[in-house]
Amino acid sequence: MAMKRILITGGAGFIGSNLCDYFTHKGYEVTCLDNFATGFRHNIEPLLSLPNFKLIEGDIREVETCRKACEGQDYVLHQAALGSVPRSLDDPATTNAVNVDGFLNMLVATRDAGVKRFVYAASSSTYGDSEKLPKVEEVIGKPLSPYAVTKYVNELYADVFSKVFGLECIGLRYFNVFGRRQNPNGAYAAVIPKFVIQLMNHDSPVINGEGDYSRDFTYIDNVVQMNERAMLTENPEAINQVFNTAVGDQTTISETAELLRNLLSTYDPEIASVPIKHGPVRAGDVPHSKASIAKAERLLGYSPSHHFEEGLQEAVQWYWENL
Repeated sequence: MAMKRILITGGAGFIGSNLCDYFTHKGYEVTCLDNFATGFRHNIEPLLSLPNFKLIEGDIREVETCRKACEGQDYVLHQAALGSVPRSLDDPATTNAVNVDGFLNMLVATRDAGVKRFVYAASSSTYGDSEKLPKVEEVIGKPLSPYAVTKYVNELYADVFSKVFGLECIGLRYFNVFGRRQNPNGAYAAVIPKFVIQLMNHDSPVINGEGDYSRDFTYIDNVVQMNERAMLTENPEAINQVFNTAVGDQTTISETAELLRNLLSTYDPEIASVPIKHGPVRAGDVPHSKASIAKAERLLGYSPSHHFEEGLQEAVQWYWENL
């Protein structure tokens, strides 16, 4: 196993750093490619002194950087992207440049380097305006944001490279991933870490709309498991497929805020009295999201290790101890 080499793009980010940590400690030769636009050096700092971990500081928008990073790799776990629906509404051009041009650069570099398999971060945003629940991989709607467009284009490109060039590609449609190392700061912070930091500071979380929108929140350990299963599967039926990466739960934003307030109040009783407020509905948001994980269970042997409340307890503990 120590001879197997993995390139993890976006490896200093939230999901990428968890993947770097997991696979480095399992004995793989891990290369992290990151430009630190949204990732942080401190996420991978403990790995930098390890002999089987290497950092390449570079941008996936530069094809030569991608080629250098792909040399000699057995697998690519492509996590590098500009996330956030609001960010894509504010700056669709940069989102497209990173998420589409950068993605294509990585596909070309992976193909030309003879890498065995390309596993990439897809997104539940691809389901767009489809109202069907639970979400099944074969039924999508029209995208509701520039970000969603870019993630759907990724799937189309991966499909073409698999069919035309024989590159083994597997896409993982992430559903609202949360957990340790997810950045709570900044204008584009995800809802769970954002609410956590606000409550810890005794500031009122602001829910967009009535709070009845729902999500299939997915703890980071489930995402790590899916990446490992997709990378190592020997099931030919799983190749050139996309898989929901989720739990199959459904929790409203209001329920999430209440759960966070209750969990955090065990550390600081004053948090229990912090009021939760409401604001306008946010443009580009999908009203409801719940995944079917039947395909991942059948073809990859996936079984979530954490349901929502279990993951939330671990995440809250991590934030309390590290912020």
